[in-house]
Amino acid sequence: MNTSSTKIAALFDLDGVLIDSETIYTEIWTRINEKFPTGVQDFPRRIKGTTLDNILDTYFPNPEIRPKVIEMLYDEEGKMKYRFCPGAEQFLITLREKNVAMALVTSSNGDKMSGLFRQLPHLKDFFDTIIVGEMVKHSKPDPEGYLLAAKRLGADPRNCAVFEDSLQGVKAGRAAGAYVIGDAGTLPAETLQPYSDIVVDSLEEIDIDNLIHSLSLR
Repeated sequence: MNTSSTKIAALFDLDGVLIDSETIYTEIWTRINEKFPTGVQDFPRRIKGTTLDNILDTYFPNPEIRPKVIEMLYDEEGKMKYRFCPGAEQFLITLREKNVAMALVTSSNGDKMSGLFRQLPHLKDFFDTIIVGEMVKHSKPDPEGYLLAAKRLGADPRNCAVFEDSLQGVKAGRAAGAYVIGDAGTLPAETLQPYSDIVVDSLEEIDIDNLIHSLSLR
């Protein structure tokens, strides 16, 4: 159990860290980009970790195209089958058993989250607070979402661990002043390393007791 007087917390990104959906989203946004070309190289990776509003404002400003992109995205999301990344569910269970405060900080919007929670209703029970895309003005790599989560949990960001798999995400965690754990399941470790304190291939590699101790000393 967490017996330290310092309030520590674990702040999680969703896709690619807890939920194994990044391959599916890459395929979805590739199809969208093929139908509504942005001219942006490696478009699915470029937008990873950013909110839908940010994506639409930046890459689909045409008022005639925008609703078609939304319709296609929602149609594709409606067909998705969500599952946990390897080791993720047990990792959350163990953190809860050790009384570590937890937050979900995702760029996904409420509609997507509703669909996710219909398939995995117990997922939300792990978290003391959930930050979705509509709750922030500035998308990752801005630290707003992580700072808001830490504030809601009553924790200093320095005593929080941020778990991220995107470049925008690890930058956001670093900017928030948190201890950043890069998950190399989506991007190469060397891409995440400059903005991460450690990089792992999966949550299964992390020693939770050592992590709790390290966070309490920051």
